[in-house]
Amino acid sequence: MAAARPCQSRAPAGVLACAAMTTAEAKTVGDLVRAMEEVAPTRFAEPWDNVGLLVGDPAARLARVVLTIDLTREALEEATRAGGDVAIVSYHPPIFQAQKRFVADSIAWAAARAGVAVYSPHTALDAADGGTNDVLADALGMTARAPLRVAEQKDRELKLVTFVPEEHVERVSEALFAAGAGRIGKYESCSFRSPGTGTFFGGEGTNPVVGQAGRLELAPELRLETVVPNARAAEVVRALRSAHPYEEPAFDLVRLAAPPSGLGPGRVGSVERGPLRAHVARIKKALGVEHLLVAGSLDREVASAAVCAGSGGELVADAIAAGADLFLTGEVRHHDALRAAAAGLAVVCTRHSVSERAALGAVARRLGELLPGVPVTRATSDADPLAFA
Repeated sequence: MAAARPCQSRAPAGVLACAAMTTAEAKTVGDLVRAMEEVAPTRFAEPWDNVGLLVGDPAARLARVVLTIDLTREALEEATRAGGDVAIVSYHPPIFQAQKRFVADSIAWAAARAGVAVYSPHTALDAADGGTNDVLADALGMTARAPLRVAEQKDRELKLVTFVPEEHVERVSEALFAAGAGRIGKYESCSFRSPGTGTFFGGEGTNPVVGQAGRLELAPELRLETVVPNARAAEVVRALRSAHPYEEPAFDLVRLAAPPSGLGPGRVGSVERGPLRAHVARIKKALGVEHLLVAGSLDREVASAAVCAGSGGELVADAIAAGADLFLTGEVRHHDALRAAAAGLAVVCTRHSVSERAALGAVARRLGELLPGVPVTRATSDADPLAFA
């Protein structure tokens, strides 16, 4: 974490200004990554997606955050106009598929050259509580909502089990925790210990810490269990081997299945019963738009709805299966609209990014809470590339 520059003013006002500066400068891009993980956990992202920190150094200082749906040249120039140490949260990833070249016309290259970190939440924000789909559901006044499709979390943790003589257990535990093991939510140094008896027979050339080589030994030990993030497994195993007193410490690494989350893409639930035209008017007001594309009679009664931010074609079948009367999304293909109409499902399209942009306000509020002292703004140049003429 970067240290703050010394304050030059000795006046009381200068001291206060320095304190504020210290608070802001204490933040790093890594703090933004952790905050975004709170807002939109990446484990809920679709398997095909590219989410997280895409450009930048987690150790770099963070003075400002700019939010945008798309990382365009205009948004990048706007973000850098007020100075450095800025990070952009771009809902759509500017790097999506594998890249073999980063050349002058690459927006990711331009961001890297400007020293701008870029973070993308994309489908992780779609699935997250309070994310893009919940904001769309709010626009409809949806109640008793649930995901249209439950997300499959990526396995992200292992359980480490090892066996340690009691007099060495504190040393081994501290080494494991320092390497990143034992973290559950906001708790650290989490483990479980239970007594037992280990057996071994040391062959020729061994030098056991307890007992003697060449005979069966029984050793009192503690079974030590703790959780390990997948990303830290190698470091934790190295720490175990270094701190453990045995020549060949026994240990197990067990993959942990992710528990059901109750989160996922899309939302479905009840809405106030009324004609489709009343719901269309409500959507326009909530999203601040004048025009919507509608497939279905404006006079038909609607009592339940489904939503999907962005391109909703993949979830049309889910909305039909859920028995929804209305499907609110950013866009669908021609044949998806025909399929919905044939099934009696009215479709309302806002345009792709219009359905996503309203969520930026909620993200800005959350980041303001999680990153005190760091201004969070929205790019004024951010807009849907399509407009009604």
